Amino acid sequence: MQSVRFRLNGTDTAVEADPDASLLAVLRGQLGVSSPHFGCGANECGACNVIVGKHAVAACDTPLWSVADKDVTTVEGLGTAERPHPLQRAFIAEQALQCGYCVSGILMSAAALLMRNPKPSDADVKAALDRNLCRCGSHNRMVRAVLRAATEMAAR
Repeated sequence: MQSVRFRLNGTDTAVEADPDASLLAVLRGQLGVSSPHFGCGANECGACNVIVGKHAVAACDTPLWSVADKDVTTVEGLGTAERPHPLQRAFIAEQALQCGYCVSGILMSAAALLMRNPKPSDADVKAALDRNLCRCGSHNRMVRAVLRAATEMAAR
């Protein structure tokens, strides 16, 4: 066990854990963060995606030590019920949510894209979401939602 410090959703955080433990296990098990979901455990589905810096990463195979002194963002840090992030509003408006299991990872992939590219093309969004699996078949709505959010964010 060792203390690992990082910023979680803008708050300085320190955890005593095995530095080789997965970020997902620490987020869910020790810190009570429920949005990243365990899907495949092999960086194949995107259900556990979080943002580290400005990039979406699979928390299931990201060792805790690798986020030391970095910014980690989950859906809980994206927006609130009172002040939802434009992506959250757009996903609701476009009815881009079904069962919801994959959505937090998809929101993180989309948010990371918009951090790096505020005016993405349709192809950019599809490429950013390519590693996120959704069995509900809402991909076209999700792409529309990301483009809608980008437009809203650009208008600010």
